[in-house]
Parts: sequence; structure tokens; C-alpha cells
Amino acid sequence: MRVKETQKHLTRLTVLLLMALAAASQALPGCQDSCGSVSSIPYPFGIGNSSVTGHNCFQEKELELTCRNSTLYRGQGNAQIINISLAGKIDMLMFISKVCKNESQGNRPSLRSPAFTISSEDNKFVSVGCDTYGYLNSFRNGTTSSTGCLTRCDSLESVESMQRSGNCPGIGCCQVDIPPGMKNISLRAYSFNNFNSTSDFNKCGYSFVVKNGNYSFSVDHLKGINFTMAPMVMDWSVGNDTCDASMHTADYACKSANSSCENSPNEYGYRCKCNPGFEGNPYLLHGCQDFPECTRNKHNCDSEDHCIETSGSFECFCPDGLIGNGTKEGGGCHPKQKADPFIKIVIDAGVGLIALFIGVSWLYLMYQKRKVLKLKEKFFQQNGGIILRQQLSTREDSSQSATIFSAEQLKKATNNFDESLIIGKGGYGTVFKGLLSNNKVVAIKKSKIVDQSQVEQFINEVIILSQINHRNVVKLLGCCLEIEVPLLVYEFVNNGTLFDYLHNQGEVVNVSWKTRLRIATETAAALSYLHSAASIPIIHRDVKTANILLDETYTAKVSDFGASRLVPLDQTEIATIVQGTFGYLDPEYMQSSQLTEKSDVYSFGVVLVELLTGEKPFCFDRAEEKRSLTVHFLCSLKEDRLFDVLQVGILDEENKQELMEVAILAARCLRLTGEERPSMKEVAMELEGIKLIEKHPWINTGKNFEEGQYLLHEAQSSHEHGDSSSAQQNTGYDSLRALELIDFGNGR
Repeated sequence: MRVKETQKHLTRLTVLLLMALAAASQALPGCQDSCGSVSSIPYPFGIGNSSVTGHNCFQEKELELTCRNSTLYRGQGNAQIINISLAGKIDMLMFISKVCKNESQGNRPSLRSPAFTISSEDNKFVSVGCDTYGYLNSFRNGTTSSTGCLTRCDSLESVESMQRSGNCPGIGCCQVDIPPGMKNISLRAYSFNNFNSTSDFNKCGYSFVVKNGNYSFSVDHLKGINFTMAPMVMDWSVGNDTCDASMHTADYACKSANSSCENSPNEYGYRCKCNPGFEGNPYLLHGCQDFPECTRNKHNCDSEDHCIETSGSFECFCPDGLIGNGTKEGGGCHPKQKADPFIKIVIDAGVGLIALFIGVSWLYLMYQKRKVLKLKEKFFQQNGGIILRQQLSTREDSSQSATIFSAEQLKKATNNFDESLIIGKGGYGTVFKGLLSNNKVVAIKKSKIVDQSQVEQFINEVIILSQINHRNVVKLLGCCLEIEVPLLVYEFVNNGTLFDYLHNQGEVVNVSWKTRLRIATETAAALSYLHSAASIPIIHRDVKTANILLDETYTAKVSDFGASRLVPLDQTEIATIVQGTFGYLDPEYMQSSQLTEKSDVYSFGVVLVELLTGEKPFCFDRAEEKRSLTVHFLCSLKEDRLFDVLQVGILDEENKQELMEVAILAARCLRLTGEERPSMKEVAMELEGIKLIEKHPWINTGKNFEEGQYLLHEAQSSHEHGDSSSAQQNTGYDSLRALELIDFGNGR
């Protein structure tokens, strides 16, 4: 407490010094701070240039003042300044408008400045006379608005009967409120009949703006007013833009560290003010000083002696020997009393109960923590974590092994699986965008609950997929198994899916044929790798454009292995429950439930057709004969109408042959019998060959469409000698079975 008392005495000295500084000039150094009866001219207003720096004593041209013959004026004009307030008000004198006998209108005083707006709450517009009406005009944003009033009377008696104690009765004198926001003002008095009817007692009329309380009407004023100017109040602001737009500019006016900015209520510029607890001139660098609440009795302490100044506020305290919080509301300060033994017992018992509560709470938290750990261990074992750990420990190349992430790591990476971070949903789980602690962006897939009978196969798939290192396959980085729903962590591919790029970008052809061909080639290479080059062959089982991701260079990456199956080396097909996406499913697989690599080939053929046509595989919005894209495509190919179904904008003279060759390849992939389809390795090689021809057209100089025609003819022949019953396995139509030799010469 003694420290506080010492601090209080130091604070009082500081307050006295700050009060002396506050009483000092409100102008910039070296600038005139008074003129005649105006004892304080605060910056941002100013007169001339500083004798110290040579710079302007005012913030901007609109706030320049002139001192002539001990009278303060605005700029070089004749508007006389009476007082300036840092609260955004300025009192000045403005000429009145006077119209007399044989005149239809009086003089027109005006004040033009965007920085000044007539204060609607501090002024009234007044007209005096018995044949008089007046207008107050405002010019703003190229438009004019006006207010005003009129007064007519035939005799002094009619005015005297209504006029009481200086009020403006409406006859002989009228007044109106001033609308807000009036600037660039002018006023003028007018006469109806040039005072012919009232010339005996009223020869002139008057209109003027006057500050509230500064004018009292008298009947004698109908004979003449003895003043030519009236005091009025204007609102002022600095700058010509808002606070947000101005605070980063070089001429920002709120210089003080303890100041803030507020937009002008008149929609032009802004004003500065000291923060709560501070006072002074916010337009000066050190203008806002701490307000001395204690010495000015602006506190709630029970005594000034128990008040100490703080930056922008104050604190109440009790000195040594006294207890309490020092505030009036809190009972102030009072002497210490010896503790009652009963109270001491109660306090000791309370402390004991608190200690007991803390102890029980700690034990409960420890129990809950152990319970959570056991639950994590249970899920880890249940989801095959022990098997995975054993498998990883036997791997020689640990750099290619899957990482086992903790649940806390992935919760932190996804902000506790915030729904705003969801980047995809599918039949096999939800995918979140995440940021690991090493700042690596990943895709985290929350899978459906794993069938316990398939745990070992699930773990084997994780191990195999994590070892796949192909530039066109999304890399599996690891998994988390210590929660009920396993989490898989993949590399993040940031440019969406091929489906979105083909169908969700409006009607504009957004992917060139060259890019489409490259994406098809890269996808075929990835599937060929999975079928042929992986340590254990992998059938994807859900090949579609929605599972082909694109990076920033539009490189294709095959993703979503939720439906994938590993193929034992001694088997060529697997019996499974049919899974996949309608429109891409292999018809043979749908009937037999026998999954083979050729099922992926069929689905890839649908992807090729999607790339050629820009259409979705199945759509009820299309005509009935066009709802199935593959049926419509194959039918058009048979009828020599290939170019009719291509997406508008991708066909040109240079790629006509490539389009036909890719279309023929797609038709081969879509054969109903899997044995008649090419392998993915053959598909990838053919697409690479088409790309090579595109890159080096001279390689195929002598080649025409005969090879494509031969392939179609061969396909036709082989189907005509097949089992006719298979023609009814796919909506009753096998387009290749009846495909005739096509002459592509005219592209029709």
C-alpha cells in the first residue's frame, strides 16, 4: 500500500505537468494560436506558415484562417470566426439577407466549402417582415435543395396580439428547423408586393440563419433590424474520405497515439477524438493526454486520497491498516478487525472442502484420461493397428511406408473436423482439407466403419497403396486407427476434379482437346500401373471423372480407392458385391459379380466418351434415346455421326483424325464382353501413340482412316459370330455388334 501512496504522489505531479501542457497552445509549433477575441486556434485550423518549420499551420486548404485587424476570418473571405471547438463545431458570423420597398429580392449571402455543413441541431432559419418569405439553399452533389418560411401581416396590432416575450409567433416572424447535411449554402429574402400594403410600418424584410438562443423577436424589428450579421454554428470535418480509406495515407489527421477516428455524420471526411480517459487535441502528435480523474473528482473512490491515476483510467485502493476496495459502492475503506473464532473455523472448513473438491476432480480427470486412452487402444487394435505396425516394422524401405497418425494430430489439422473444411463426400467417406504441424497440406478421409472380418485386407490395402509411387496416382501418406472410424491421409490435389472441370464451369469449352487427350493418357497410364506394375495388382472398381483429380498444371491423379480390391497373383477375377457408380459400371460385372481388370477398362471407356462429348454419363433431362451417353455415343458412331456428338469447340482440321481414333478406342473399351476389350496397358500405349502423332504429325503422314475402319469392321465381324443372347444384356442394344464400316471422309 505504501508503494501505491508513493505512486499516487508521483502521479499528482505528473497530472499537474500534463494539465500545464494541456493549457499550452493547441496550434502547431511556431504558429499563431489566437486572434482578437478568439483565444485558441486549434490545429487542424491555422493561420499562415510556421515560423519554426515553414510548413502550413493548417491541415488542409479548407481549414486555413486569416487574422485581419484582430478579427479571425475563414480563408480570404469575410466569414468571421467566433469560436472553434475540437468536437467538430465552429461558430461564425454570417450576413443576413435584406429586401426593402420596391425590391423583389434581397442580397444573397453564401458560404461554399465541402468541409463545412450547417448544424441542423444548433441553428434555426428565420424570416422577419410582413411581406416576406425566405429560402435557405444547399448545393450538394450537383443538386439543389431548399428550406424556408414566409410571413405576412397587415398591421402591427395583429403581430402584437400574438407576440409574447421574445418568441417568433409565425406572423411578422417565422422560423423553421434546418434539415441535416446542408452545405455550400446561400440564403435570400424575397417580397411578395414590394411592401406596398405594409409600407407604413414595415419597409424591409430579413432572412438569416441564427444559433439557437441568440435571437429574440421584437415587434420593433418590423421597422428595422439593427444588425447585419448573425451568429451560426457549422459542423466541420477533415479529409474527403472515410476513416478506413484515410488512415493509411500520409496526410491522415489523427496523429495522437491515444486518439481514434470517426466518420463524419455529414458523409464527407472524418473527425478525430481522444480515446476515453484522455483529453486534448487529437490532431497533434502528443495532443491526447491522460485525463486526471482523481484530481478532477471524476471517480467513484470513497476519497481522492484513495484514488490513483492509471493510463486512461484510475484505480481505488485502501492504504496500510485499512481493508476494502476503496470504492463508494463497495463500502470504502475500514479498519481491520480481529477475526471471529467461528469465522476462522468456517474459513478453515471451506478451505478443506475446496481442497477435497480439487482432489476428487483431479482423480476423476485422471480416470477419464485413462478411459480415453483405453478406448483409443481398443479402436487401434479393432482397426488392425497391431497388424499394420508389425507389417511396417518388417519393411526395409521405411521412406515408402505409411505413417500412423494420432487422432490429436488430425483433429488439430482439420480444426476438429470443421465442416467448412469438407472438400468432398462420397459413398465411402468424407474428405477434409487439413494442415499438418509441418505446414504440409493434406486430404484427410474419414472412412465408413471397417467390417471387422475385412480388417486384415484393409490393412494390406493401406500398406500396398502407401507404396504406390506414380505421378498420376494420389499418394496415400498414412492413416489413423485409434478412433472408431479410421482416417486415411492423402496428398492434397488443389484444382478440383475432372468432372467439375467438364460440367460445372458453364457452357464454355473449358478444356482444350490437347489437354483432354493428355489427361486421358495420364489416367490410362495410372490404371495400367495399378493393373500391371504394382506389387499386387489393384482393381480400382470406381473409375469416373469425379475420381480423377487435377493439380495446378492440370496433371491427372487417380484417387478414391475406397472401393478398390487387391487381386491375388494367382487369380484373374474376384467375386464381390457389385459396387461402383451408375453410368460407369461394367454390364458384365453387374450380371456376374465377377470383378476383373476389364471392369476398369469399361469405366475408362465411359470417361473417354465424357471427354469427347462433354456430357454426363446418364441424365434424365436429355431425350429418352440420349439419356444413356454410351448408347447414344455408340449409336452415333455406327451411323457415321461422330462429329455431331462431340462437344462444340474441340473439333478442328488438325485433330479430326485424333478424335476419330480416340472414339474408336472408347468403343473398343465399351464392348459388352470383357475378353473383347483391350487391357489398360494396351489402352495406355494406344493413347501414347495418338499423343505422339499429335506432337510429331509427320510420323503419320501416310496414314489415313483405313486402320480405324478396319478396327470397326473387325469388331463387327467378331460380334456377328458371337452369342446372340448377349445382345440383350445392356438395355437391349449392343452398338458394336451391328457397327458397320464407316467412311469418315467428310466427318459426318
